[in-house]
Amino acid sequence: MAQTNFDRRRINGPEDSFTPIFIEEEDSVWTPGKPRSGRGAGDIRPIFLKPGLINQANGSAYIETEKTKIACAVYGPRQSRNTTYSDKGRLNVEVKFAPFSCKKRRAPMRDAEDRSIAVQIHQALLPSVRLELLPKSTIDIFITIIESDGLEGCIASGAVAASAALADAGIEMLGLVVACSASLVGPEIWLDPTEEESSISSASLIYAGMPALDSVTSVWQTGSTSVQDSIKCMKACQERCRDVHTVVAQALLENAKPT
Repeated sequence: MAQTNFDRRRINGPEDSFTPIFIEEEDSVWTPGKPRSGRGAGDIRPIFLKPGLINQANGSAYIETEKTKIACAVYGPRQSRNTTYSDKGRLNVEVKFAPFSCKKRRAPMRDAEDRSIAVQIHQALLPSVRLELLPKSTIDIFITIIESDGLEGCIASGAVAASAALADAGIEMLGLVVACSASLVGPEIWLDPTEEESSISSASLIYAGMPALDSVTSVWQTGSTSVQDSIKCMKACQERCRDVHTVVAQALLENAKPT
């Protein structure tokens, strides 16, 4: 019997191979005075929100805004162990990037960016949850960023997904928390910026609030800007948050189970 080079003990590759074809995206080089490409300055990306996808969790939600994809799971309220008695419950937020979520592969361990996003989302959600009704209890929120398109988008979308997951878990809140981000690019205010748009901006702002109560829960700003421009960004985000609130409320209503 003639011998061949075929090794049955291993998985052999195909005999022929071809070079993969990559579709290169056009470089978004922005010049002052040039309008925003793809959408208007005051437009946000389409939002897909689906609550109740994780059966093992008390509440969950999945949000997708083009290249930003986030899954959130809520566990609790459950009794805190090995802690001193507290009249108010505790809200814990943990954020983790998937290794393939960014252009550069991320290490599986948590870093400073994960903690920074978790702190911002925790600050946005804390005023809305009625922790005084849950003494010596803990609510854990786990957020997994499946795909990232900028730090601002992760914080805003993560806060929306976490608030929807809390509502899906049946935890009593004062109102739904929604968030929107804005960047100053030249003389214009671009809402819901992508990672490339944030890199060419002079300042960025993330606004979080409860539109039902017309209240602000968190404002986070980076970069250098004037007070007047910051107020304009907050007003633009506040108007857009009302639209986001409608989307979240409708998604929760469609997912509600009849009793």
